[in-house]
Amino acid sequence: MKKMLVFSCALALALTAVPAFAHHGDAGRYEDNVVVMKGTVVEAQLITPHSILVFDYTDDSGKTTRWQAEMGGRAQMIKDFGWTPTTLKPGDKITVTGRKVKSGAFYMNLTDRANVVMTDSGKEIFRTANYGTNQPKRPALGVGVPTTPPAEQ
Repeated sequence: MKKMLVFSCALALALTAVPAFAHHGDAGRYEDNVVVMKGTVVEAQLITPHSILVFDYTDDSGKTTRWQAEMGGRAQMIKDFGWTPTTLKPGDKITVTGRKVKSGAFYMNLTDRANVVMTDSGKEIFRTANYGTNQPKRPALGVGVPTTPPAEQ
């Protein structure tokens, strides 16, 4: 009987831990409308589970703020878009389209209706499958569609 109780408790504990392994959703976390921002790259982190793009944005009044943008994971950015650790370098000028977080923090999502363009050349280096639409991504869809991999410099 004692073994059954221990087993039952262990099973219950294991089952309650399962949600911790699930991927988080972003329902309600980000604004519905996309924004376009021009900035200067500080750092691009190709990491898992989400790569992070850090850039400085200067508004019309001249105030500069540091932003972070969440993208797909390292493997996806490499496989689907041909990104390398040198795709974006500090000082590169970029134009980013994405959704800002509702909290007002300097953070945005680049996994839905988003793209990244090299401002000086106009070369698009990242684009989600539903970029340019008002249709949010469906959960079953991937984060982005491959673009031409950037040329190594």
